[in-house]
Amino acid sequence: MNRRYFCAERSRPWGSYFCESGANTEESAKGNDALAAVFPMMIVCMLVVIIFQVRSLPALAMTVLTAPLGVVGVVPILLIFRQPFGFDAILGLIALAGILMRNTLILVGQIKTNRDEGLDTFHAVVEATVQRSRPVVLTALAAVLAFTPLTSSAFWGSLAYTLIGGTAVGTVLTLVFLPALYSIWFRVKPTESRERDNAGSGVGEAADESDFEAKPQQA
Repeated sequence: MNRRYFCAERSRPWGSYFCESGANTEESAKGNDALAAVFPMMIVCMLVVIIFQVRSLPALAMTVLTAPLGVVGVVPILLIFRQPFGFDAILGLIALAGILMRNTLILVGQIKTNRDEGLDTFHAVVEATVQRSRPVVLTALAAVLAFTPLTSSAFWGSLAYTLIGGTAVGTVLTLVFLPALYSIWFRVKPTESRERDNAGSGVGEAADESDFEAKPQQA
């Protein structure tokens, strides 16, 4: 049995009873208490590492906001396979948040790289999503396949299901949610590539005309 309850009679005149949980339930409660003690320090360290990497408060906020997206996939898969939400599932949620925030950091970094290469913000967001969608999805698929054998385990089953459902759904939502959030946050407006090309060609034609006019003067 996964749960065991001990009942004893209290020394009261009316003969009431009380119950205490033991076995896996008791161990899970001890694990949750130990995790809650170090959780605030863990959050602070995580935020410090992210801010040193992105060096931007908006990027930090967007990275943190994508972390809960995995819950959308965790809750249905735990209900479908009737898995308990205990200490193992909580550990899976923490690991899942790290996976999704890593994907966000990859996308934000690619957007910055595209902007440094001369693309406007709108096309930098679009190109970054297209460029990084394949490696991000393949990495998530590899993680899902790696966690699949653990689903048959009685101890690690809930953790495996949490990571499988959260990684699969959260990765797809990140690829959709982050570009939209980035565009809303920085008020990015769509621009047409034709206008940009025409502007570039106009500059080239002006340069050619100035060179053509300069040659007779030199002659």
